Amino acid sequence: MSETQNVSQPVPTRDSYENFVARMGVNESNQSGAGTYRNNWTSRNRLLIEQAYRSSWLVGAGVDAIPDDMTRKGVTITSKLDDGVKKQLDNAWDELGIWEHLNDTLKWANLYGGAVGVILIDGQNYSTPLRIETIAKGAFKGIMVMDRWMLNATTERRVTELGPDFGMPEFYRVVTSATGIPPWRIHHSRLIRFDGVPLPYQQRLTENDWGMSIIERCFDRLLAFDSTTTGVAQLVYKAHLRTYSIDGLRKLLAMGKDSPMFKGLMSHMDMIRQYQSNEGMTIMDAADKFEAHTYSYAGLSDVLAQFGQQVAGAFGIPLVRLFGQSPAGFSTGDTDLANYYDNVSTKQERKLRRPIRKLFEVLHMSLFAKPLPDDFTFEFNELWQISDKERADIANAVVDATTKAVDSGLMTDKAGAQHLQETSRVTGFGGTISDKDIDNASDLPPPTEKDLDNVETTEPEARREATGNTATTDSAGGGRDSRGLIRWFKR
Repeated sequence: MSETQNVSQPVPTRDSYENFVARMGVNESNQSGAGTYRNNWTSRNRLLIEQAYRSSWLVGAGVDAIPDDMTRKGVTITSKLDDGVKKQLDNAWDELGIWEHLNDTLKWANLYGGAVGVILIDGQNYSTPLRIETIAKGAFKGIMVMDRWMLNATTERRVTELGPDFGMPEFYRVVTSATGIPPWRIHHSRLIRFDGVPLPYQQRLTENDWGMSIIERCFDRLLAFDSTTTGVAQLVYKAHLRTYSIDGLRKLLAMGKDSPMFKGLMSHMDMIRQYQSNEGMTIMDAADKFEAHTYSYAGLSDVLAQFGQQVAGAFGIPLVRLFGQSPAGFSTGDTDLANYYDNVSTKQERKLRRPIRKLFEVLHMSLFAKPLPDDFTFEFNELWQISDKERADIANAVVDATTKAVDSGLMTDKAGAQHLQETSRVTGFGGTISDKDIDNASDLPPPTEKDLDNVETTEPEARREATGNTATTDSAGGGRDSRGLIRWFKR
């Protein structure tokens, strides 16, 4: 005899809080339950985001601020190079306008969701992979900026080589030839690509392998701020309303505009306006009633401030940077700026370090026809500006610490000079120390007391005896030089 086992069937459950009687909860019939999220596809509406960028200063500031700060201070080459190489690299970098083109590439990536900078090398086929060693001297001509609407990613071919570009489109085809750009088929290695807001795989496919515009996420906040600002501006026209009550006005209006009564009313109103303007008087009938109404703006500033903070948070830019104003209260905004600059520094390391290293390799080969040294390093210059007093205090501390390290034998003169040169971008001291001065500095540690004692004890015995037998005092008494100065010298 078999036993029948009751196996419970799986029942769907809901983990969120609900109250059926009070209709509380996300899945209940209430106003909150009706809320949801949908794509607004703002990144695909090119005309809309271009109109917003051109007509709204807030959109322009949100798109431009971070790229401007990422490329504002440049970089400092920290590795040791041959004499004059650093200066030539810096001068060529400025002459080719590389920072300006990197800035534009980052801006259009933020605005459109993606942009590229084409590395222009004269005499090469752009459909082939970039090989640094094949760049001829003087062949590097700069960077050409193209947004996502000027070229299409060929999604049918992907990068199969393992690395940071694995799975990305291998080629990009130029579709905008109105500017004179040939319909190139460009290999991905010849591009510097930036995305606005990176998207997950499925959403990236909907954007033809590009990212999302930064405007799309905060578009509703931008509309709310601009609508509120415009509404407050219109309230100014209604800040001072005046009303004039006339007994039997409807009867006068019913007589028509050509009636003597209506013309008399209009003449009376013109006289009131004239006297109010000239003498501030209001002349009216005893049965009429004149009132002035004022509008209160209490609370509007708080509403605007809240919407402004939401927009600043959506862009990831503090109020002091986005709006150019200090926050309310006792805060000076320095902490907000410091945190913001840390965020910008993180973006520089993640987005700009690899492209800048690649551009230095191309530029070095184009200038000197030899590859960049393997130990080449650079650092992004600090965005935070310190006062002259703080800079002087830092310089004194660095110089004192370096001097003590050199005097104690922990550093050589050459290492100390090199340290002062590398820290000059922060301290403002040591910038005049050239590479030649560093090469001429001693690379040996200073002798210690023990070393000096060893030198004295190891002196040749014959030399010590010869020195001891040499007459170094007065000459023989009675000589002609006994009282002259020459008696103090050896003969």
